[in-house]
Amino acid sequence: MDYLKIIGGKPLNGTIDISGAKNASLPLIAMCILAKNKVNITNLPHVADIKTLLKLLSNLGATCTLVDTKAQVDTSTIKQTKATYDIVKTMRASILVLGPILARFGHCEVSLPGGCAIGQRPIDLHLKALEQMGAKINIRAGYIEAKAPNGLKGCEVVFDKITVTGTANILMAAALAHGETTIINAAREPEVVQLCEVLQESGVCINGIGTGVLQVKGSNGNLLDINDFTIIPDRIEAGTYLCSAAITQSTLTLTNTEHKHLGAVIAKLEEMGYHFTFEKNSITIHPAKEIKPIKITTQEYPAFPTDMQAQFMALATQANGVSIIEEKLFENRFMHVSELQRMGADISLNGHTATVSGKTQLSATDVMATDLRASSALVLAALVAKGETNIHRIYHLDRGYVALEEKLQKVGASVIRLKE
Repeated sequence: MDYLKIIGGKPLNGTIDISGAKNASLPLIAMCILAKNKVNITNLPHVADIKTLLKLLSNLGATCTLVDTKAQVDTSTIKQTKATYDIVKTMRASILVLGPILARFGHCEVSLPGGCAIGQRPIDLHLKALEQMGAKINIRAGYIEAKAPNGLKGCEVVFDKITVTGTANILMAAALAHGETTIINAAREPEVVQLCEVLQESGVCINGIGTGVLQVKGSNGNLLDINDFTIIPDRIEAGTYLCSAAITQSTLTLTNTEHKHLGAVIAKLEEMGYHFTFEKNSITIHPAKEIKPIKITTQEYPAFPTDMQAQFMALATQANGVSIIEEKLFENRFMHVSELQRMGADISLNGHTATVSGKTQLSATDVMATDLRASSALVLAALVAKGETNIHRIYHLDRGYVALEEKLQKVGASVIRLKE
């Protein structure tokens, strides 16, 4: 098993190129199930989840090739409609194949999902919406069995809670449905917007893109001619590297970025005293004269993202004063706190709220990653800790970050990957 050895205290300087967004790639790969043609995808990130989903499609009978950041997906050869546990258990996003397989074939079996242990992310919203569209669903022996022999029918779907994967799943199902589907309380994330845009460019009429109400006119069961597309930049990777510059008080430029996707993250960094230079496809962050404490509440886009909460908690240890971080989306997303405390962080928890008192001189030690974003928080803490930090169980990092140690090495960090 791999681990990272990081020697803290090194200033960063230079340029990091941001990879394609994993959270945009996964639903778009699943969307290829709706295609009657071969689909070419560019700017895919080299992360484990991409390979896992392509393997799942291959197991269903699709022909998938992946070379560097480019993939070609041909789902015309799909013959199986059962997504088995051995694949789905490793990645919760595998549930994204449920809507498109059911819409295309009228039946499917998908294993109940696995993935990061950051809390309950129930799929009941997906299933309830599909039932409203006419599907008959049973849960048996750990599998979702869904049938819609006459195709799915458009209807009004109201999500009780905003769900990104739920919105994506129902969008894909609605694209092939009979009639019009209205999704109320839809997710507005850039990754959902790109899925809408690619479907729209492929002939599906969608109104309300980027809002909480989406209207989708289905193709009456006809497969789509899906145009080739390029994955948007990863806003969470970009936010993480902005925090790496911020915590080390460094000037750093990020290329292949989309400023408008990072509004809440940039606003919080500006509150803390950092300032920015923006070009068309790049962002440069400059050091703060004084790192100020912040108050953060995680909420759905366009508010502050839960996927950046852990990184800002690490950053808050270096602020002059008390920061308050409230996690409203996932109940178990403070698992990094105990590891940051092992490094000397002054953090107290009260339910879903963390209080971080700074500034603290962090000390290097051995720590263990517990989930994807917690891993990146430990990397950030290690960059300023005194001494040598070893971060174990970094397979979590590999699920969401492309060549993290190489990108950090390029800008001056002392970080290497070693074997246990």
